[in-house]
Amino acid sequence: MFTYTINENGLTIEELLRTKWRLGKKIVHELRMAKAVTLNDEPVLWKEPLEKGTTIHFAFDIPASNYIPTDKCEVTVRYEDEHCLIVSKPKGMATHPNEPMDSDTCMNHVMRHIVDNGGHYAEHVHRLDQGTNGLLLVAKHPIAKSIFDRMIEEKTIVRTYAAEVQGNLRTDSGTIKAAIGKDRHHNTRRVVAPNGQSAVTHYEVVNRFKGTCVVHVVLETGRTHQIRVHMAHLGHPIVGDTMYGARETASGDYALHAIQLAFTHPFLNEQIIVKDN
Repeated sequence: MFTYTINENGLTIEELLRTKWRLGKKIVHELRMAKAVTLNDEPVLWKEPLEKGTTIHFAFDIPASNYIPTDKCEVTVRYEDEHCLIVSKPKGMATHPNEPMDSDTCMNHVMRHIVDNGGHYAEHVHRLDQGTNGLLLVAKHPIAKSIFDRMIEEKTIVRTYAAEVQGNLRTDSGTIKAAIGKDRHHNTRRVVAPNGQSAVTHYEVVNRFKGTCVVHVVLETGRTHQIRVHMAHLGHPIVGDTMYGARETASGDYALHAIQLAFTHPFLNEQIIVKDN
């Protein structure tokens, strides 16, 4: 299903899976039982040191994802390899279905692309609010999903956003550390709350206008509505984000765009930087 080239002398399959990729015990056990790792069409001894440059092959059963494919894929693919793809989600489109019959979300469109190319598995690694447009990372097999999930948790996938906010921030850059929890009085709204989940947002002002400024934001954590809540907490809600106290715009939208994803690819061992227009 995919190949991997050993990039350090003496690495064993056991070390690759458990130490380097840090896969869970269940996945490692399933791969071992399925004799999923081969070299020159022969099973590999899991504790045998391999030379740098050795190419091994992974082949195992991949479950089918449950997303109903759309008739036509209408999201733009910005990057793709055999392990993942990065798509540009339009504003107004949900990342994934919230009801079993939802069939026009970003993941439904992604599944159309996957099926058209002979696959049947796609799972999003993170999510974007419906009103946020931009880059979404999708895993194409369960090993990739496991590794990318961990990378999100460990903050080694850097997600950069652009937002236009009301007013002008006093400082050119800063870090917001404020826990976020649910608003007891509003079902979908979030608030800064001492007993909420820890949340850290880094920002840098890149343009200043009369009455607004544009900031680039890097998420250290990924809480629901995090950027929206944190910017409002500073007294500078995102332009058009009426849920968090901003004035309504003519379009009725708010201006938040996931503009860049950057990470070291765990399978290709190279730096991947993808930007959205």
